[in-house]
Amino acid sequence: MIKENEVSAAALPETKSPSHHNFKTAKRGGKDVDILDNGALIEEIGQEVALTALTADEERKLIRRVDWRLIPLLSMLYLMKKIDENNASNARIMNKGTDRNILTQLGITSDQYGMIAVLYTVPYILAEVPSNLVLKRIRPSRWQSRVMISWGIVTACTAAVQNLGGLYTVRFLLGLTEAGMFPGIILQLTYWYRPDEIAVRLVRIYAVGNVAGIIGGLLAYALDGASGAGNVSGWQWLFIMEGILTILLAFVIWFFLPDFPSTTKWLSPKERAFLQARLPKSSPRASEKNFNWKEIVRSLRDRRLWLFTLSWALMTSGASGVKFYQPTIISNMGFSGIATAQILNIPMSVVTILLIVIFGYSSNKARIPLPLFPIGCTVMVVACYSVLVAYPNDGGVYAAMIIGNAFSVTWFPVMWSWRSQTVSGATGSAFAIGFVNSYGQIGDAVGPQMFQDSYGPRYQLPFGLAMGLVALCGITNGYT
Repeated sequence: MIKENEVSAAALPETKSPSHHNFKTAKRGGKDVDILDNGALIEEIGQEVALTALTADEERKLIRRVDWRLIPLLSMLYLMKKIDENNASNARIMNKGTDRNILTQLGITSDQYGMIAVLYTVPYILAEVPSNLVLKRIRPSRWQSRVMISWGIVTACTAAVQNLGGLYTVRFLLGLTEAGMFPGIILQLTYWYRPDEIAVRLVRIYAVGNVAGIIGGLLAYALDGASGAGNVSGWQWLFIMEGILTILLAFVIWFFLPDFPSTTKWLSPKERAFLQARLPKSSPRASEKNFNWKEIVRSLRDRRLWLFTLSWALMTSGASGVKFYQPTIISNMGFSGIATAQILNIPMSVVTILLIVIFGYSSNKARIPLPLFPIGCTVMVVACYSVLVAYPNDGGVYAAMIIGNAFSVTWFPVMWSWRSQTVSGATGSAFAIGFVNSYGQIGDAVGPQMFQDSYGPRYQLPFGLAMGLVALCGITNGYT
């Protein structure tokens, strides 16, 4: 719902009054600046003057054009992150039971392999907030490209590890290099869209990102059969291929990702002014380069920061372990062949994508009041996890994993939209978004540790713990 200080051009009368000014670009102080026909700087004019530069129909066309330029690239960025994030789960069961399996080649146990989640998460948490604050001063296209090239190199180098120490080192570096990518996406959306518009864009980004489960499963299936080619195992080919793809996409992001409305060349001066004017006053601006420590202190004093962070930590603790061990759990169900187990991961991604799109758009259109939607998601996840605890049938467990995983993922885009509506200022927004996404990821380290080998093959106790954590998340949502 549009708040009082979020003025939309659709709410203004379509008129050709004197307030419809001409906009142009001129040189001032050696720099290109947007000015009105009367010579006033865009930053100096009133919000209503800039808003009346476009009609309601022109506004809709402009937002669609921004969507086509921005959202596909951010979606591809998130997709590669999810592919590289999931590769460890797929690699674990590739060539299982042979001397080409990663556990056999590195001489490590399943529980030791599970520790890579901790080694990835710790640096990820520590580097998230600094990375998001740096994004205030460096163009997103440049910073996100740097992030992608760094983690692409680390991913490809994973194929060269020879022992447990090497594996732990590359996973630590992967967490360090990936940090800041996703909160950077959230922050960039706040520069372009009103808070009530962000949820739908996040639904699209999350939907594309969850195609990673399909691509990763198919790629692991194909490379499982290519194991031994060039004397390289299937899991090594997996890391090499995904690392190269990440680096190639980084160059696309460098050249084509729009940074801010005020600096985008394919927008006219009046369009740049309009996009900035339609945002609420609390939204960050590209011109706010300096750090405002008062905004950080104000964020830390806001109880919602801590409640959002706790919600994230509880949900990730409950859901991440199930997702990390999902391929292993499926392979333990007795389906014929490890390759079949890889393929059986694909329906989960398909259902997740459909659920994200259906519920994401319907919740936005129906204006379902918060926090009813995220609480509803947690109720469904708890119900599905209860099946994982109590139901011995393989088909029932598989169906419950599909639905539970889908609802746990659907919870996030709605929560991010909610979180983005409660931040203000460039520094405050960067800090609050980075803080929640970093410390909320503690669950990514905790969750996989619950699924020790001694609890397999059904993992009933870990599923029970996961169910309790998600239930606590729902209660926390009610108090946020």
